[in-house]
Amino acid sequence: MTPTLADLRLRAAATSLTTQGPLASVLATLGFVQADPIRAPARAQDLILRQRVPGYRAGQLERRFPRLGLEEDFLYAYGFMPRETARLLHPRPDPVQPDRPHAPSGLAAEILAVVRDRGEIHPRDLEEAFGRERAVNAWGGFSKETTQHLQVLHFHGHLRVLRRHDGIRVYGPAELPGEWLDAAERARLLLLLVLGLLAPISRVSLGQVLNLLRRGAPGLGPWAPVLDQMIAGGEVTAEEVDGERYLWPTAAAVPEAPPRGLRFLAPFDPVVWDRRRFTHLWGWEYRFEAYTPPPLRRLGYYAMPMLWRDRVIGWVNLSRAGGMLDVERGFAATEPRGQDFTRAFDAEVARFEAFLGPV
Repeated sequence: MTPTLADLRLRAAATSLTTQGPLASVLATLGFVQADPIRAPARAQDLILRQRVPGYRAGQLERRFPRLGLEEDFLYAYGFMPRETARLLHPRPDPVQPDRPHAPSGLAAEILAVVRDRGEIHPRDLEEAFGRERAVNAWGGFSKETTQHLQVLHFHGHLRVLRRHDGIRVYGPAELPGEWLDAAERARLLLLLVLGLLAPISRVSLGQVLNLLRRGAPGLGPWAPVLDQMIAGGEVTAEEVDGERYLWPTAAAVPEAPPRGLRFLAPFDPVVWDRRRFTHLWGWEYRFEAYTPPPLRRLGYYAMPMLWRDRVIGWVNLSRAGGMLDVERGFAATEPRGQDFTRAFDAEVARFEAFLGPV
């Protein structure tokens, strides 16, 4: 039976949110949680996890990170992941000699030797040893040269993030596996991971994600033949709905009912990550406007989509001043009427206040 838009809305709203449980279990099931440094009034990774970990509190991931056996790395975006996911991204080839793994030289090799000798390093410690020379970073600004080398060594798997100190990464040497997974198997598992996170996802949107994944997993691909083989083998389902071709893992459970209540979602939550799907399923355009000049904003600095059952009906902007949570809400059409919505909205505000904790 061909799915309808209503079926896709149910899948989109419920599939990811049915992952519920302790923090370690949720992270293992999701395989990846996107990170973002903006705190308005909490970071994206915390906003994503609060919807899936009962009783979750802001900052809990960072506090428990060293004990959870997680990695920070780049998939299709930067974020937190189990080591099993990180292994699928490596080895990343040397940019100068792509037929071999990265081999640090010069200052990078010296920095790696220092980190291995000390066991861990804060970027500030390297400034004392190597100076404070600055270099142009990937965004066109300036970073300390030693910090850039730390980031490159981390990207290529020589270092890992041990923890954060006041938001700054503290690095340590990485333990490289004795044997890497086969490239074809890595590609297949990465596709399943991405599809599981963002399902149902349109073929067009998946192509955009795979373009980003070329940074996270350089050297893998082309992706289209791998995907076609997975569809032909029944591992991935592909259906055309309302003129758009959607994909999802065949083994994914079919939700029986939409998630209960109302939820304030992070702008990077898997439910709303795919902006093309968002517009197709819910009929209005959501925009992340933190980097939009204030006069041009329509929704607000950090507008969080508001999910009511299986519909994203509007957004909220949340801020906290003087210990009080200020809530500004907007609606794509009209505000739902009745006590059910009012009670659900008030309950989500109360949950959010508990999530933030005391000032």
